[in-house]
Amino acid sequence: MPTPNPAAMDFLLSRRSRPAKTLTGPAPDRAALMPILTAAARSPDHGKLEPWRFIVLQGAALQRLAEAAAARGAALGYELAQADKARAQFADSPLCVAVVESPKDSPKVPAIEQTYSAGAVCLALLNAALASGWGANWLSGWIAEDRPFLEETLGLAPQERIAGFLHIGTESSAPPERPRPDLDAITAWVSE
Repeated sequence: MPTPNPAAMDFLLSRRSRPAKTLTGPAPDRAALMPILTAAARSPDHGKLEPWRFIVLQGAALQRLAEAAAARGAALGYELAQADKARAQFADSPLCVAVVESPKDSPKVPAIEQTYSAGAVCLALLNAALASGWGANWLSGWIAEDRPFLEETLGLAPQERIAGFLHIGTESSAPPERPRPDLDAITAWVSE
């Protein structure tokens, strides 16, 4: 007979990301962030390859990325609103953890499984931050796909990608509940 963990289940059934634009300081310091990163690193990882890594962005680094995102958006000819959204993602963030998918050569673990592992790390990081009482949001956007930006500002290697930018801070306002999936519409029960 399984031993339930009602508190964990209650958390999972009620968890809600906080919009990044509503996050403010303070953000977790290094001591508060380490257990969150530790929880994220316990994600499923077939082959124990650790096909991901973290870049913790704070203070001046966030402002540097904000300026680089604005400049890159302008260079690509994006409309001001689209470029500014990428800029604001960093300029307004109290702390950001970039989860970098860093695939490893493996004859046993396909690349797609390593991608899934990086996604699992993002969700675990988000949930660990929320469970620790912080507001948190997982973002990506065009800036997460732009190779020159990623390689020049974050130092990503050619085979690496951003799985997500996880913004963490103090929640300034509670988000409204949003519609959830209709489980009957997306679930098939197969017994034969």
